[in-house]
Amino acid sequence: MSIETLIYVLTGVLVIGLPALYVLNTKRGSARAAKTLARSLEAGLDQPVSLHPVIDPDVCIGSGSCTKACPEKGILQLIDGKAALVNPARCIGHGQCQAACPVDAISLVFGTEKRGVDIPHVKGNFETNVPGIFIAGELGGMGLIRNAVEQGRQAIEAVTKQVASEKKDEALDILIVGAGPAGISASLQAKKEGLRCITVDQEDLGGTIYTYPRQKLVMTQPMELPLHGKVKFREVEKEPLLQLLTQVVEHYQLDIRSEEKVTSIERVPGHYKVVTSKSEYEARKVLLAIGRRGTPRKIGCPGEKCDKVAYRLLEPEKYHHKHILVVGGGDSAVEASLALAGQPGNHVHVSYRGDKIFRIKEGNRTRLDKAVEEGRVHLILNSNVQEIRPTEVRIDQAGTELTLQNDQVFVLIGGELPTEFLKSIGIAFERKYGEA
Repeated sequence: MSIETLIYVLTGVLVIGLPALYVLNTKRGSARAAKTLARSLEAGLDQPVSLHPVIDPDVCIGSGSCTKACPEKGILQLIDGKAALVNPARCIGHGQCQAACPVDAISLVFGTEKRGVDIPHVKGNFETNVPGIFIAGELGGMGLIRNAVEQGRQAIEAVTKQVASEKKDEALDILIVGAGPAGISASLQAKKEGLRCITVDQEDLGGTIYTYPRQKLVMTQPMELPLHGKVKFREVEKEPLLQLLTQVVEHYQLDIRSEEKVTSIERVPGHYKVVTSKSEYEARKVLLAIGRRGTPRKIGCPGEKCDKVAYRLLEPEKYHHKHILVVGGGDSAVEASLALAGQPGNHVHVSYRGDKIFRIKEGNRTRLDKAVEEGRVHLILNSNVQEIRPTEVRIDQAGTELTLQNDQVFVLIGGELPTEFLKSIGIAFERKYGEA
């Protein structure tokens, strides 16, 4: 075979083979994405929890820009040449997909046709319909840490403009409720602006982040904190981020008061009276930088108030050689049970009221199935806790009473949203069904 003929053959292979290989890989990727979507639907994970993209298939050209832009990876994929949200429950509203789309085929919305989301009415300056009360961060529908930090800063800039034109009195310029990313950013900006400011939180520094399991990935994009400057983390777990926030609070001597829950906010002449579980404050403005998680939901059974009952798991390694009951069937409960089962000598039971644990992430499902198969976690489905005693728990399982030896109970059944409390202040809400 001559050189010319060989070149001709190789050129033909490339011309025909490469497009064929591209088509084959595209079809395989589409099939994998379709299976992922089917698994999400089967698991009941088809409803996004907050802000999320909606793709117009008539406009989408299948460039894949959105799939590459999403920091979470695997949430948006291409099916039959069109972008699709295949892991809806994992979407946390980054919004980069919309910015990356070259043909504006993506809209960012709250809620779906099936599941409405209550969002407080907030103006462009983050002030609510109640003059002097502002909202920033997750409560306003933004779960992304970088966005929450930016909103906290912008809200305080708006507060600063208002208080500058108001008559001074003995009240604080601003009381910030919540010491998560939005609250800390707001506290830093208030310090920068020279405002008289106190920040309170019903738990501890870090807000919702503080309640996450150890080593949970909590941030995937850089952010900028007032006074401190650029935070260059791209992917960071809970512990380093909390350490950074703690250092920033200490360095700038922010007045943050932990384990102080706000019980009422009342308008009085010229300012607000804010009553907490520990004190009373008078403030000209109030910024609510609290999460949507609210107060942990309770079982409501006898014995629940005893010391061995907890509503979050922060350090699983502290529990070993214990008989432990985890109540709940969501990702938090599953992650906690798996973490506890990994500690030496623990006997872990999970009580769930349903007949199947299905609204969990695929990775958690795989790990849970393996732990159950290996006998490290014992599921008690169709069950409700009837009573918690000092050394045991009593459970009703489909009409059959079970009594288990017990040293520790973790109740992880979600939180009660602060909606009613906010409505009592006068803050208006709007229920979104797939709307911007």
